[in-house]
Amino acid sequence: MQLLPWSHACSAGFTLRGWYSPPSGKPVLHMLHGNGYCGRVYTPMLRELAEAFDLWLCDVQGHGESDHGGRFHGWNRSAELALEAFDAGRERFTDAPLFALGHSFGGVLTSLMLAQRPTLFGRAVLLDPVLFGPAMIGVMALSDVVGLSRRTTLASRALKRRSNWPDRAAAHKALYGRGMFRGWTDEAFDAYIEHALKDSDAGVELRCRPSREADIFSSYPRRLWPSLAKVTTPSLVLYGQHSYPFVARSVARWCAGNPHVRAQVVPGGHCFMQEYPQDSAQRVAEFLLPQS
Repeated sequence: MQLLPWSHACSAGFTLRGWYSPPSGKPVLHMLHGNGYCGRVYTPMLRELAEAFDLWLCDVQGHGESDHGGRFHGWNRSAELALEAFDAGRERFTDAPLFALGHSFGGVLTSLMLAQRPTLFGRAVLLDPVLFGPAMIGVMALSDVVGLSRRTTLASRALKRRSNWPDRAAAHKALYGRGMFRGWTDEAFDAYIEHALKDSDAGVELRCRPSREADIFSSYPRRLWPSLAKVTTPSLVLYGQHSYPFVARSVARWCAGNPHVRAQVVPGGHCFMQEYPQDSAQRVAEFLLPQS
């Protein structure tokens, strides 16, 4: 799977970066990653998808190859900037059909993109998007007002996350099979070690600072449910059987209120595509490119 780097000096004053496959005339798949990850962490699934698609991987603010960019500009602005970067770079694919794919945080950003630009993508697949329910958003908004937002469980956990190791071998030994990496294939975990870490003076460190991961976990997308109601792009939500309980509830709510969206439960957890990359790629491709 050949990937080339791209960069875009965005309107928020920092540079977004990512990867794309050389245009071949195949349909183009725009991919957004989860919080704390980057596009190439999903290499095993993407390698399968590259047989049918050209790829556009965007690393959002503070992740992967993209600049940290100072303060976190928020979920909604991150979706706008991803669109901005894609608009600046997609002419290289000429008139190829466009599709969208996003995981977790990136799945929510993708849904916001679909609401903002309903005709840009022909179809979309969201992998375990962290769709906060209205009640959850209300609690998060209140926490934000009273200054408790960074005390949420996920944000607190992110702030405590170790961010550096002497070398990649030490990071591999410390993280393998633990926490969120439990159940990942060896190839998927190796992709994380290779692409989510960068060399530093002290050895290696996370490309995404724990403080940026916490910024995202302690914030939320504005006008999420009105945006979800606007989505008219045919969309499939795949979510893990053992994922966060609120994901299943929110996906059911969205499907019940929007005829353009449907869902499937799949084996695995929140990162099921790292546990079952081939199966995940097959489900994505079958929905995006249905056989006539």
